[in-house]
Amino acid sequence: MKFPTDRPVKVVMLGAGGTGGYVAPYVFRLLHMLDRPARFVVCDGDIVEPKNLDRQNFVPADLGENKARVLAERYSTVLGMETEYVPSFIEKLPDLMELIEPKEWELNPYSTKRTKEMVLLLGCVDNNKTRQLCHQAFHQSEELIYIDSGNGKYTGQVVCGVRRNGRTIRKSIGGVHPEMLKDTDLFPSEISCAEAAQEDPQSIVANVTAATAVLIMVYNILTHGENNALQTDFSTQTIRMQTVLEKKTRRRAA
Repeated sequence: MKFPTDRPVKVVMLGAGGTGGYVAPYVFRLLHMLDRPARFVVCDGDIVEPKNLDRQNFVPADLGENKARVLAERYSTVLGMETEYVPSFIEKLPDLMELIEPKEWELNPYSTKRTKEMVLLLGCVDNNKTRQLCHQAFHQSEELIYIDSGNGKYTGQVVCGVRRNGRTIRKSIGGVHPEMLKDTDLFPSEISCAEAAQEDPQSIVANVTAATAVLIMVYNILTHGENNALQTDFSTQTIRMQTVLEKKTRRRAA
């Protein structure tokens, strides 16, 4: 599938923890090198805790600080980009729809023509209730690229859904794994401190692997205007990634 390589870009990332923390620095670099307007909005309501230092992209100086703010300010400042972040969990559909609403740009000062941003929604969350929210937003969007990542301690998957002209061209995570739409887990703000302390089944290797798959998809879309990968499943135990490709090829080991 082809994507425009001359339109302004807006990337909205939900989740700045295990996977999002490793996605952020490289997305900032990718956007910085683009020869077109680009924005990156990082969203997360969580704060950096001591338990996060083992597998997330934070250091002791970040303890007690909001994760989205830390990542946005750290990398946007280094690269000279505008800092945009939301220091809260996105748990309502109107809030998410507002975030992914494309802005119009005047790229030519001598023309009245305005160009809408190409919007990428990156789901780097650890709960299916937020995925259900993203699924709703995806199907209400006229145009959207929604890349969702999810992983446990050893395995995970990354799915790239595409909406174009009000139609689903590629299924998002909810279409590929409909069981996630039936899950009855909670939003992050609904989980108690005790429950949150018990829920930490991921590993740094799985987080980095998921982040790598997300970054490759984003890179191909923004740099080459093409992404043939519909879905990637991985296992860090077998050091194996399997990708479902567009066109005739169904599965190929990477």
